[in-house]
Amino acid sequence: MRKRKPKPRILAPDPRFGDPMVTQFVNNLMLSGKKSVAFSVFYGAMDIIEEKTGENPHEVWKKAINNAMPQVEVRSRRVGGATFQIPTEIRSSRKLSIGMKWLIKFSRKRSGKGMAQKLSAELMAASKGEGAAVKRKEDTHKMAESNRAFAHFRV
Repeated sequence: MRKRKPKPRILAPDPRFGDPMVTQFVNNLMLSGKKSVAFSVFYGAMDIIEEKTGENPHEVWKKAINNAMPQVEVRSRRVGGATFQIPTEIRSSRKLSIGMKWLIKFSRKRSGKGMAQKLSAELMAASKGEGAAVKRKEDTHKMAESNRAFAHFRV
């Protein structure tokens, strides 16, 4: 057990949009500590989104994250020899990080040439309420809904 709760780290805003949330997204996107590569992939995806949709790419990105963020999740809990999937509310910081990680995970799985292309395609799909990340959110919500009878086991 921890002795005390860790202090939340303050992230620097990104150079283009001035948004610390973009920096958090890029940190999740980054592989092997290559932050400049991750930033170039992200900004490349933003350029592709602006080119294809003609909308503000930052707004499209925000909408995609909001559409991919889950509100509830199921947690396994052992009660009397049986394991139950118990639906629980998620705190806001966890919602955000799960949404970001799902978008990145499913954009990596997409077919396409180059990560910027894949990421832009997933972000545009998620902003319209489509795509694999949004489907994962809906599946999670369905699972929580079907296990609502076990909500009284919540700690």
